[in-house]
Amino acid sequence: MIRFAQRNLKLFFRDRTAVLFSLMGAIIVIALYILFLGDVWTDSLDIEGSRYLMDSWIMSGVLAITSITATMGAFGTFVDDRAKGIIRDFNASPVKKYEMAGGYILSTFIIGIIMSLVALIFAEAYIVASGGEFLSAVNMLKVLGIMLLSVISSSALVFFIVSFFHTTQSFATASTILGTLIGFITGVFIPIGALPSVIQWVVMIFPVSHSALLFRQVFMEAPMSASFAGAPSNVIADFNHEMGVTFTYGNFTPGFEFSIVVLIITAALFYILAILNLSRKNKV
Repeated sequence: MIRFAQRNLKLFFRDRTAVLFSLMGAIIVIALYILFLGDVWTDSLDIEGSRYLMDSWIMSGVLAITSITATMGAFGTFVDDRAKGIIRDFNASPVKKYEMAGGYILSTFIIGIIMSLVALIFAEAYIVASGGEFLSAVNMLKVLGIMLLSVISSSALVFFIVSFFHTTQSFATASTILGTLIGFITGVFIPIGALPSVIQWVVMIFPVSHSALLFRQVFMEAPMSASFAGAPSNVIADFNHEMGVTFTYGNFTPGFEFSIVVLIITAALFYILAILNLSRKNKV
């Protein structure tokens, strides 16, 4: 399994186009924020430290988006092998099916972590360069923990999606659509509070949105303490709801533990569904 994962890693990183497209969603968000949205959102907030606050908010979304676009790109090797009949060749070899499946999953997880770390380094550099501060050591550890959970959850979701693909064309189309829409369905391009009620529910049930929420709660802890010092609790609660720092389902506003459970369930559920789907088709 380890050698099979190494083979997949080499194939992925040799393909510069695949690496670029794995970061496409994050690149789109960053470009729009730097060129257009950043100044608009910052100017609309008449509070101290609004730039630091909004930089932290957008970079939280970038990390969440990277976890799913990077894993989507990583599973391109699986789809390519499937389309070319390479998997059938492996099935005829001594390589066991569970070793192949494990190799694809392991390589995808590693790629997701590597790309997410690259995004984290950029996020921290951008925030500090714009006048913000580095995360504390404790919060950095929290971010790394959320990153691990986010990549595991996203890779499971993507694994299930790509288990239906048999051609590189369909995979490329799906990757392009995902990279374009991911910023909307995670409440990154437009804050969730500005969306219609039905769309808000779509955002709040999408697993990657819970990754974004967890990242926001850590990244925005320091800037919110400064920007909302002395502010009434209802003002802070309204801002948190508007910006997706917390989710409210009717009259229920769960804590961060709820989002962690959502990601864990997502990982377990979609890994099982993907394996069942592939077993049914007898492809892996």
